[in-house]
Amino acid sequence: MKAMWRGYLQASLILKITVALGLGVLIGLILGEDAAVLAPFGDLLLRLLRFLIVPLVLFTLIVGVNQANLGNLGRMGGKVFIYYLVTSAFAITVGIAVASMFNPGTGMTLDGSESFDVPENPGLTSVLLNIVPNNIITAFSELNLLGIIFTALVFGIAISILRSSENTHEIGETVYNVINGLNEATMTIMKGIIQYVPVGVFAIVAEIVGKQGGNTLLSLGNVIAVLYIALLVQLLIYVIFMSLSKINIKDFFKQGRTPMITAFVTQSSSGSLPLTLNAAKNLNLAKSLYGFSLPLGATINMDGAAIRIAVSAVFAANVVGDPLSFTEMLQVVLVGTLASVGTAGVPGAGIIMIATVFAQLGLPMEAVGLLTAIDVLVGMGCTALNVTGDLVGTSIINKTEQDRDDNSTNLSKG
Repeated sequence: MKAMWRGYLQASLILKITVALGLGVLIGLILGEDAAVLAPFGDLLLRLLRFLIVPLVLFTLIVGVNQANLGNLGRMGGKVFIYYLVTSAFAITVGIAVASMFNPGTGMTLDGSESFDVPENPGLTSVLLNIVPNNIITAFSELNLLGIIFTALVFGIAISILRSSENTHEIGETVYNVINGLNEATMTIMKGIIQYVPVGVFAIVAEIVGKQGGNTLLSLGNVIAVLYIALLVQLLIYVIFMSLSKINIKDFFKQGRTPMITAFVTQSSSGSLPLTLNAAKNLNLAKSLYGFSLPLGATINMDGAAIRIAVSAVFAANVVGDPLSFTEMLQVVLVGTLASVGTAGVPGAGIIMIATVFAQLGLPMEAVGLLTAIDVLVGMGCTALNVTGDLVGTSIINKTEQDRDDNSTNLSKG
């Protein structure tokens, strides 16, 4: 028994996850809906990952702020915001282009039986206000990532000021050392949780396959296929961006595949955040950058969801026999980009974003109800791309900062 456990610990994580995926599909097909008996093991994985989100984001970002120049932090923050807005708009454009080539939904009709109660879109103003939490404890308990980021930045800057002052240097160093120690303790806990990831992945995959079966996949297979083609195109674009930035692609995917696969299985960008932060650490990215960019990206950067909006809009327009015009396509890009930010951190955000765009373009809400049937299947791929986009952007921005530092050093030497 000890030998088996030792062998499990020594096996590579990606091998264990790959085996877990295969076994999950197999057991799901064999047991069908009875595979739901495994659900508690999958729920445990999600609970363990969420358990670490608050301490990981809080301590990582506070430590990161204290390892960086505050001026550099502001510059990196600006790059992160620009990257997230631009790639969201770019992803929607890719989705429209691919969907327009394959025209999913052509020949289909709505029978009027599909219905869906559209959740209220909180809007961009509400999201921006939520950055400043009414109560720190509430922000932590509700996993308000924007609120947690704000709290960490404020306390991180305050501790940095204490450390830089002669009068408060000693107490500032004491507080920083305590938080740095808590950060290291959190990373140690993270190493233990990572060993459970394959078990949770197996349980979640088995439950999803058992519940969904093949009927849903066949009925709306063209929409699913087009969406995954668009996701692959966007992934290829990421690879091109990283190649142009001279980032080691092999190393990136070696470290990034665990959070990507976990996001695919769990359909949760924020739930996968501890693994994404761990991947950034293993890629030797700047803690001051990834401690901020990855939690923010898990909340507002939704390239996969943006592609989903575009494909869904083309699908709905084709179903009603009125394909999108060029002007309407531009509207999808604009409204979809804003909607992806305006629904940040809201449960069911993907469906809300689609409904928001449909309402703007006058597309039938019945189509939203139809698309919810494949919500799980498309959500898996979209979430994986969301997480990938966060890590790609952080890697590219980290590279630009390294190049800037190198140029500054060369200039000072000259």
